[in-house]
Amino acid sequence: YFRTIESLYGGDNAWGTWVRRWTAEEGRHSIVLRDYLTVTRSIDPVALERARMAQVSGGEVPAKNDIVNGIVYVTLQELATRIAHHNTGKLLDDRAGYEIMKRVAADENRHHLFYRDLGSAALALDADAMVIAIEQEVRDFEMPGTGIIDFETHAHAIARAGIYDFLVHHDSVLVPVIVRQWGIDKLEGLGAQADKARDQLFKRMSRIEKAGKRFASRRDEELAPA
Repeated sequence: YFRTIESLYGGDNAWGTWVRRWTAEEGRHSIVLRDYLTVTRSIDPVALERARMAQVSGGEVPAKNDIVNGIVYVTLQELATRIAHHNTGKLLDDRAGYEIMKRVAADENRHHLFYRDLGSAALALDADAMVIAIEQEVRDFEMPGTGIIDFETHAHAIARAGIYDFLVHHDSVLVPVIVRQWGIDKLEGLGAQADKARDQLFKRMSRIEKAGKRFASRRDEELAPA
């Protein structure tokens, strides 16, 4: 996201300092995760490097062209990443792996808090624009891995493992940010377009929750001992 953040918010001020530091920290995450997977022989390093080259060469990530949408997206995405890393660590039968994922998740949480607080400030300045952007980003939400080869298969495996699925997305990302932190359900004085967007937002969140519960129920049935 370096290119998107720099183009939306600028690179010659505090934003430039932030985005470069952010990129450096994300680079650290990739290094420690790759080293762990390689040292523990958990993955074919050649296949991993080929996949990395394909992803970086393709450069496909969810792109934003509006500053408000950008803030909303990274707020949700950083928390989603934090949750996914944390849940992955809990599944590892290895103390070192757990501690690595715990540390990476903590970094991601700090990134999330930065963007979340920006979103709170943006709400105070222009609630209508934020509500409209939130509805759009929840409707179109994608994780950064969309450019990864065979991403749908990976995403399904992640969901089946309980690391990240619709219910996790609803309960651990959407509700904490949109309802508890930003209080979108309690906003007053919205214009007609924003009010309509809010109504659509909560209907969509309800559908996401229902879909998540159905998936979790089927998964539990499939994984239950015979």
